Amino acid sequence: MEDDMVGTRDETLQQQMVEWRHALHQHPEVGFEEVRTADYVAAVLESFGLEVHRGIGGTGLVASLTVGDGKGVIGLRADMDALAMAETAEGRPHVSRNAGCMHGCGHDGHMAMVLGAARILTESRDFNGTVRFIFQPAEEHGRGAKAMISDGLFERFPVDEIYGAHNIPGMPAGHIATRAGGIMASEDNFVIRIHGRGGHAARPQMVIDPLVIAAEIILALQTIVGRSVDPSDSAVVSCTEIHSDGIRNAIPSHVEIRGDTRSYSPQVQALLEKRMREICTGIASAHGATCEVEYTHEFVPTVNWPECTPVAIRAAQAVVGQENVDGNAAPIMASEDFGAFLKVVPGAFVFIGNGAPGTPGSIPLHNGKYDFNDEILPIGSRYFAELARSRLKA
Repeated sequence: MEDDMVGTRDETLQQQMVEWRHALHQHPEVGFEEVRTADYVAAVLESFGLEVHRGIGGTGLVASLTVGDGKGVIGLRADMDALAMAETAEGRPHVSRNAGCMHGCGHDGHMAMVLGAARILTESRDFNGTVRFIFQPAEEHGRGAKAMISDGLFERFPVDEIYGAHNIPGMPAGHIATRAGGIMASEDNFVIRIHGRGGHAARPQMVIDPLVIAAEIILALQTIVGRSVDPSDSAVVSCTEIHSDGIRNAIPSHVEIRGDTRSYSPQVQALLEKRMREICTGIASAHGATCEVEYTHEFVPTVNWPECTPVAIRAAQAVVGQENVDGNAAPIMASEDFGAFLKVVPGAFVFIGNGAPGTPGSIPLHNGKYDFNDEILPIGSRYFAELARSRLKA
């Protein structure tokens, strides 16, 4: 009879998490505009009897649950923002109702998982200490975590450790992966502005062609990774946009190249910026042009603390079994705002499989047909709850 009751309770929670997830999916909001999202999340947390603190770093919020007299404090984080892109899936009943905006990265699922963990822990109360449920805005911008930190997040709501997770399409559902050290890369954005002298396309001898210079720069930037970065380190330099003020029969005067770089260490970050500036100014000067390089640091690397990674691994193993946990996963070049938290407090980040190749859960992130796999909601909620229990033993 008791097993039946537990099973019914688990099924009820899963249904509720799906309802939360679908409601959040239907009303996506981009970074720092998650007003309705925060209202919804706060209402769910308050329905558990939790006090919710709003407006932290913009639209961020925190709810805390204390049981017993334990002094330990664990933070569980979910990101809230969506992407400014159109959802293109057909026949999806919970499709976005906000044109040009969708949860294309699964943050709706991340919120539902942490809400599920909050319900599990408020009902079981089988730990001794404090759990903080942290809902962060503007992860996609790479600015939300910093905004919450600057707004006094950890002074007002101190934590001993913080944990986060992200779904990964292409990884089988039911699998969890992590690693000690760098698990996700930094992201630096750059804008290269080349100033030449435009003129008639039929008289190229009269101009300083910034398009030719841009072409040389784009190719030369690829030598940074191949010839300046140590082969044992990882880095990516990607030029993703090129714009000019030219027309069909007029060579432009100005060209702008945009893109980003990825790496895992501050030393490589600094090297990428240094070499980019040298290459761009050198090539432009050789052609009699000038250029400016705007280089900004958007995301810091996500670096798991070595003492917290085994905690995450054990919690994952308790939920999905040892055979379904990879404790030494390969790092990926995508970036995560969670890295800003890990520069301030200890913690760890894991990947949760969204679906094996060839399944609906394998549609890539940031794709108009992507959807979070509802089947993994119980895995994430139980994982987060297990973290709290294991670190705050009753």
